[in-house]
Amino acid sequence: MIMSKYGGIIESFIDMFDLSLPVIPWQDPYKWAMKRRRKFKSKTYLQGISRLENRGLIEVVERRGKKFLKLTKKGQLHILLAKARISKKIPWDGKWRIVLYDIPEQNKLKRNQFRWLLRSNNFVKLQASVFVSPYPLNAEAVSYLKLSGLIEFIRIMRVDQMDNDKELKKMFNLK
Repeated sequence: MIMSKYGGIIESFIDMFDLSLPVIPWQDPYKWAMKRRRKFKSKTYLQGISRLENRGLIEVVERRGKKFLKLTKKGQLHILLAKARISKKIPWDGKWRIVLYDIPEQNKLKRNQFRWLLRSNNFVKLQASVFVSPYPLNAEAVSYLKLSGLIEFIRIMRVDQMDNDKELKKMFNLK
């Protein structure tokens, strides 16, 4: 799980940042995390911020003499990807979601992240570069695909009939 690597720091940032306004005051993150009952020592939290900055997920900016933490585009993608992996089960509407993709080799890392995203959203591999699920991708997953630029290599279909879907229905415990 990506969030455990920094002792919950990234998890705090996922909760903390609003992607429409990805800037927060420098002094407030630690106070905010403590209010949310995150048990961080100040030193640990500052080390986490330093690591996130070194990874290019955030940057420290100064405005009017005050310091702020700002999400970079890479940080926004990271948060969207983390949120997109949180799948919520909804009742099946009788339609299958089929995702076809052809992501170039130079985007291998993003392609692997995309496969992980599909699996974490209850998609199973039907054949090479084709995944299927009875459930739609969540809004964060679609936002991630748009922001990362992967959407141009992907087609998402909703179909109401599929031949020989008995095994799939059994796999997803559908009637």
